Amino acid sequence: MNKAVLLYDDNSDLRESISNLIKTSEEFYLLAAFENSTRVENDLKELRPDVILMDIEMPGMSGIEAVKKIRKFNKKVPVIMLTVFDDNKNVFDAICAGASGYLLKKNISEKLIIAIDEVLDGGAPMSPNIAKMVIQSMHSTKGADQYNLTARELEILGSLSRGNSYKMIAAELFISPETVRTHLKRIYEKLQVRSQTEAVSKAINERLI
Repeated sequence: MNKAVLLYDDNSDLRESISNLIKTSEEFYLLAAFENSTRVENDLKELRPDVILMDIEMPGMSGIEAVKKIRKFNKKVPVIMLTVFDDNKNVFDAICAGASGYLLKKNISEKLIIAIDEVLDGGAPMSPNIAKMVIQSMHSTKGADQYNLTARELEILGSLSRGNSYKMIAAELFISPETVRTHLKRIYEKLQVRSQTEAVSKAINERLI
């Protein structure tokens, strides 16, 4: 039985191009194509797609926000992000939101059908440079282990990097300001820095947070 595909992309030419591409496949058919994802919950409940193709940047609601919304009521339907972006922030925001795969639009003509097949088979399709970026980032997270930073210390370091004061960090993590100071003293020792600015700079540069 052919699998149903639901598409969200605000570019009409691309929607038509993807539609024509899917028509060349004997395995899939296009249920519908929408220019925005503002009705995504209703769309999914009414149309029941087997797989979703989702643009990242759309009017009304971004693709990343749409995926977050989908995952609140449907954990299983695969969602492949289609985008021109290949920067870390969009990649990881999409993955953290619950995306199943990530494909650059420049690779669509040659990779889309393969990617849909792969994601329906339980895989996580990604453009080669995206996969490389993910692997490099995974390797970089070893820095936290290198410095023996605890989960709580990483939380405090992350909050500090957002410009929060000791009192704000304490309120956010439900601990006392004195406990925050104690943690920060240990963080400084582990990172071999002497100030808040140095700690945050090192954490960001070495991707500890």
